[in-house]
Amino acid sequence: MSERTAASSASPDGTAADGVADRAARVRFRRAITLMGFTLIAPGSAQLIAGNRRVGRIALRIWAVLWLAGLLMLVISLLDHKLALRLAFNSDLLLLLRLGLFAGAIGWAALFMDAWRIGQPLSLRMPHRRAAVGVNGLLCFGVAGSLLFGAHLVGVQRDLAIALFGDGQVTDAHHGRYNVLLLGGDSGAGRWGLRPDSMTVASIDEVTGKTVLIGLPRNMENFPFREGSVMAEQFPDGFDCDGCYLNGVSTWAGDHPDLFGDSDDPGVDATIMAIEGVTGLSINYWAMVNLDGFRELVNAIGGVTLNIRQPIPVGGLGSDVTGYIQPGVRKLTGYETLWYARAREGSDDYSRMARQKCVLNAFLHQVSPEAALTNFEALAKAATGVFSTNLPSSEVGTFLELALKARSQKVATVSLVPPRINTADPDIDLVRSMVSDAIERSEGTAPAPTTKKNKKKVDQPVTGGSLGTRDTGYAANESDDLASAC
Repeated sequence: MSERTAASSASPDGTAADGVADRAARVRFRRAITLMGFTLIAPGSAQLIAGNRRVGRIALRIWAVLWLAGLLMLVISLLDHKLALRLAFNSDLLLLLRLGLFAGAIGWAALFMDAWRIGQPLSLRMPHRRAAVGVNGLLCFGVAGSLLFGAHLVGVQRDLAIALFGDGQVTDAHHGRYNVLLLGGDSGAGRWGLRPDSMTVASIDEVTGKTVLIGLPRNMENFPFREGSVMAEQFPDGFDCDGCYLNGVSTWAGDHPDLFGDSDDPGVDATIMAIEGVTGLSINYWAMVNLDGFRELVNAIGGVTLNIRQPIPVGGLGSDVTGYIQPGVRKLTGYETLWYARAREGSDDYSRMARQKCVLNAFLHQVSPEAALTNFEALAKAATGVFSTNLPSSEVGTFLELALKARSQKVATVSLVPPRINTADPDIDLVRSMVSDAIERSEGTAPAPTTKKNKKKVDQPVTGGSLGTRDTGYAANESDDLASAC
C-alpha cells in the first residue's frame, strides 16, 4: 500500500516536482519585485531587509530627513509666503538643492541596482529575469530621470535669480509705499539705459499692493533734478540745454561717467535723479525691460489679450508699415504686442503711453502663478535676456507677494502729459499735486474727481488706438481704473 502511494505521488514526468519549482520561482520573483517596490517607497528598506543594513539605515535616515524638510517647507509656505518666496530665489540654497538632486538621482539609482542584485536575478527563470530587468530599469531611469529634470529646473531657477536680481541696497517704503521706476530701453549691445523709450513709476502700497502707475513723457524739458544730487549741481536751473529731453538724461550721464563715482549705471542713476525731481517721490528700485526682447517674454506666457480699438500699424512709419493689427478683443503674440505698444504711425507719444499702460495692466492681471509655472522654463529663458534691475534678491518675496495682491485690485494711472501738463515747460507744483492726488485716491483718502459720464462710450473718440485725444486727454493716461480705460 505504501509503495503504491509513493509511486502515485511521483509521476514519471516529475509533475509534482515541477509544481514545487514553479512556486519557488514565483516566490523568488515576487521577492525581487517587492524589494524594488520597497526601494521606490522607502529607499534603503531593501538593504535593511536583505542586504547591507548599514547602507539601508543611512539611506532611510536621509529619506526621513528629506521628508521632514519637505514638510517644514510646506508649513513655511502656508504660514509665511514671503519667506518661502525669498528662499525660492536664494541662489546659494538653489545651488545646494541642485547638487542634492544630482546626488539623489545617483544614489537612488544605485539603491535600485542593489535591490535588483539582492533579488538574486540569476536564480530567476528567464521570463521572470527579463521582467525584473524591465521593472528595475523603468524604476531606476524613471526616478533618476525625474530627479535630474528637477535639478535642471532648479538650475534654470537659479540662473533666473542671478540674472534678474541685482545687488542694490535694501530700502524701506516711503510713506507706506514702494516706488519702482520701470524703464523700457532699446535693444543692442551696451544699450541698457540709452535713451529709455518709456518711463513709468509704479507706486505700490506696502500693505495692500494697490498700485498707481505714473507715466512720464520722454520729451519733457526744463525739469528740475532732485535737490542735492549730482545732476542738480550740473543743472541748477533744470535740464534746460538745447534739445535736452527727459529720455536724454541717460545719454548725458553716460558721456560724463566721472561725475558718478563708482556707479555701475550712471544713465539710470541720473534718470532717477530726474524722476525724483519731477514727481517729488523717492525711488526705491528700478527695473529695465529690453523692448525688442519683450516679445519673447510675451510669447513665453502664450500671449496677452488686449482690446484693439483701431487698426494698429505694424512695421514703422509711412512706407515701412507692413500690416495692421485689426480691431477687436484679441490675444496678441509677442511681436504684435510689441507693435501695439510702440506703433507711431497715426499716433502721438501720449497715445503710445496710454497703450503701454494697457500692456502693463494686461501683464499684471493675465500672468497668473499657474501660467508662470506652466511656462516656467520658457519664461525664465526669456526674462534673463530682457530684464535688468537693482532689486536685491532678498526683497523678491516682498514684491511677488505685493504683485499677487495687486492682481485682484484696480490699477490707477496718472500721466504727466497734455492737456494738463505742458511738456516743454512743466508746472512742477501741478505735477506733484497730480501725483499726490492720484496716490491719495488710490488709498481712499481723497474723493474721486467729479466728471460728466458719457452716455455712450462708443461715441468717445479714439486716437492712435487709445480712447481719447491729445487735447482732451487719453483715458488710460489718467484713470482710477486702468482696466476700464483700456
